Amino acid sequence: MSDAQLSALLIDLLALPHETEWVEWKHNNTNPEMIGEYLSALANSAALHHRETGYIIWGIEDGTRAVVGTTFKPRQAKKGNEELENWLMRSLHPQVNFKIHEWTHDGKPLVLFEIPRATHAPVRFGSEEFIRVGSLKKKLKDFPAKEAELWASFSRKPFEQGIAKADLAGHDVLDLLDFTTCFDLLKVSLPTNQRGILSRLAEEQLIVSRLGRRFDITNLGAILFAKNLSQFDRLSRKALRIIKYKGAGRTDMEREWRDAPAQKGYAVAFDGAVAFIDSQLPHSEPIGQAFRMEVRMYPQKAIRELVANALIHQDFSVTGAGPMVEIFDGRLEITNPGEPLVDTQRFIDLPPRTRNEALAAMMRRMQIGEEAGTGIDKVVSAVEAAHLPAPNFTVPPGSTRVFLYGERKLTDMDSKDRIRACYQHACLCFVLGGRMTNPSLRARFEIEAKNASQASRLIKEAMKAGVIRLYDPEVRDRDRSYLPFWA
Repeated sequence: MSDAQLSALLIDLLALPHETEWVEWKHNNTNPEMIGEYLSALANSAALHHRETGYIIWGIEDGTRAVVGTTFKPRQAKKGNEELENWLMRSLHPQVNFKIHEWTHDGKPLVLFEIPRATHAPVRFGSEEFIRVGSLKKKLKDFPAKEAELWASFSRKPFEQGIAKADLAGHDVLDLLDFTTCFDLLKVSLPTNQRGILSRLAEEQLIVSRLGRRFDITNLGAILFAKNLSQFDRLSRKALRIIKYKGAGRTDMEREWRDAPAQKGYAVAFDGAVAFIDSQLPHSEPIGQAFRMEVRMYPQKAIRELVANALIHQDFSVTGAGPMVEIFDGRLEITNPGEPLVDTQRFIDLPPRTRNEALAAMMRRMQIGEEAGTGIDKVVSAVEAAHLPAPNFTVPPGSTRVFLYGERKLTDMDSKDRIRACYQHACLCFVLGGRMTNPSLRARFEIEAKNASQASRLIKEAMKAGVIRLYDPEVRDRDRSYLPFWA
C-alpha cells in the first residue's frame, strides 16, 4: 500500500468503536513476546468477527487515539540474534503471513502490522492460543464459548466467501476481473464509473470492501470472472481442462484446450468450452428429402448440463485437481473433484445438494445450469431422444465421473448398459408424472411393435437386478407398468 492508502486506512480504523476486538493500538511497546501474543489474538479475533484482517498500529496514544508517532523500527528490531519479523513468523502456528508497513502520517512515523485471519485452526504463539475480549488480550482456553464459536467459524465458512486475492486497489480489481462479461451475463446495466462498478461487485459478493478504499476478490468472483485464473494462486489448478485423445485410451493425446479462454473464470469461459468440445466431436450430415441436416454425436444440451454440474458441484477443498472433460472415440468423460452428496442412482429425482450454494445460485442466474435439480432429467431426456446408451454416473475415489457414449445398437450393449437404460427410463417417466410401460421402453430403444417380447425381456432383466418394480401385479400383462425401485 502507498502512504496515502495507509493513511486512508488509519483514518477508517480510528473511526471504529474502542472495543473493536480485531484492532490494537500501541505507542512504543515493542516487547517481542507481547507482539507475538497480539498476532495470535488478532488473527483469531478477526476470524471470530468475520473479518479478513486484524491490525496492530504503533504511534497512537491508547485511550485518546491521538497520533503521536513511534520510535519502533520493526525491520531493524531483533529477538536475540534473529530478526524480529522472522522470529515472530517462526513462533506462530499455523504460520501467519502478516505484513509490516512503515510510513509517515501528518509528519509522525507510524507502523502497522496487517494480520490475516485464522483460516482452519486457531493461531497460537508458542504453545498458547490468544483471543481479544473487549480491549483485553486473553488466553483462548479461558473462554470456552469463544473457542467453540471460533472452531465453528472455520467449518461453516463456504468456499465462495474465501478470499482469492487480498488488499487490492480498485483499478487492480477491474484489471483482474472481466466485469463487463459479468454485467452482461447478469443482465445488469454497467455503471458509468469505477465506484459504481465496484459497489455492484461488492453487492454480488464478488469482492469485499476493506478499510482504506481497498478490496479483496472473493473465490466466487475469481472462479467465475477471472480474466486469468493463473493470477490467483489457490485457484490456478481449478481451471476447466479439456483433452481430446486419439482412439479409446489415454496414451495418445491429440489436442488440449490450452489457449487463453481455458484460463478464464467459469462464467467467462463456459460457452467457449462447450463450443470447443463440440468442435472435437464427429458430426454427420444425413441428407433428407429437401435439406441436409447436421447431427451431433452427443446432444449439446446434455454436454452443457454435465459440464455445468461438474463446475458447480466440485469439492474445492481437493487440492491439485480441477474439473476435466476427456474426449475419446465413442465416449465422453466428465470428471470433477469430490464425491457427490446424493446417491448417483437418485440423481434424476432428488433435489440437488451442493457444497457451493452461492456458486450454484450465481451460475443459474446466468442460465448456466438448470433450476431446481432438473439438469440431470434433461440430460437423460436428451440422451433418450437421441437413442444413445444411457449415461453412466460413477464415483471413483475422491471424485465424480459421468460417461456419455456414442451410438450403439441394442444388441451391442451389455447387461449393465441395458439395465441402466431401463432404470433411467423408469425414473424419467416417474418424474414426468407417468410410468414406464412396454411401449414406452420400445420407443426408447427403437424396438418395433412386433418385437415387444424383446422389451419384455429387458424389463425382466431390470426387475431381476432390483432397479425397477411392477406397479400393479393385478392387471393383465399387456397393461402392466413399472416404477423405479424407490418410488
